[in-house]
Amino acid sequence: MAGFDIFDTIDRLRQTGEAFCMATVLRTADATSAKAGAKAAVTRGGDILGHLGGACVQRAVRTAAAEALVEGSPRMIRVKPSEKVVAMTDPDGVQTYKSGCPSGGTVDLLIEPYQHAPRLVIFGDSPIAEALAAHAGLTGLRVCVSGAFEGVKATRFAPEEIDGLGIEPRDFVVVASQGKGDGVALKAALDTSARRVSMVASRRKAEVLSAKLVAAGLDPARAARLKSPAGLDIHAIDPHEIALSILAEIVLWRNTDTAKETAHDEKMA
Repeated sequence: MAGFDIFDTIDRLRQTGEAFCMATVLRTADATSAKAGAKAAVTRGGDILGHLGGACVQRAVRTAAAEALVEGSPRMIRVKPSEKVVAMTDPDGVQTYKSGCPSGGTVDLLIEPYQHAPRLVIFGDSPIAEALAAHAGLTGLRVCVSGAFEGVKATRFAPEEIDGLGIEPRDFVVVASQGKGDGVALKAALDTSARRVSMVASRRKAEVLSAKLVAAGLDPARAARLKSPAGLDIHAIDPHEIALSILAEIVLWRNTDTAKETAHDEKMA
């Protein structure tokens, strides 16, 4: 791997917008090809960019990296000979993986997920959608819009190509189509993996549209994620005020969800 620089690799991966993991060898015992301090980046697809050891270590790293990306939290793992594995968690709390490699060595690794900021995906070409897109960057969210808004820094997407965004549970989706293709936009939004979906509409209108989608085959559990009207009740009137109420609600959700996940992790530790 002549000329390989792990930090250049990390910088390149960050520019792609895709999540990945950083794997670092912390300690080795007995004969191993990897040495303490060795680093590699592990892509979402399982590619290992860097040297961490043989095939047994690589298999464990791929598995642990995939789990870390889902949970969004770092973890330590230990890869050691099969005959030395008594339980899948060692007494010190480190998750263990069996190695069948002939070297017989043990490797401890730290797996750290790197994720970009959550995305705010906005359906619609309405004044509220435009105002929401204009203000969302101030909250640190990455913005994706289906509307054509001049002067707004955002990724443009076509509603029929929403799958290409790879929306994750930690992302947020807002339907602000306001009478222009509401049903199509709402279905596309609810078909995503986003944990939080909201709609700029009255509660009654959202219920009617959701019921139609469920009757057409949408999973009721997906429809149940919808929150409408979108935003906190701050008596907002114009599009910018409504956008601020929606962003305030998203900030509340984001921080509440993070706090719950942290509390869960501490309870399980």
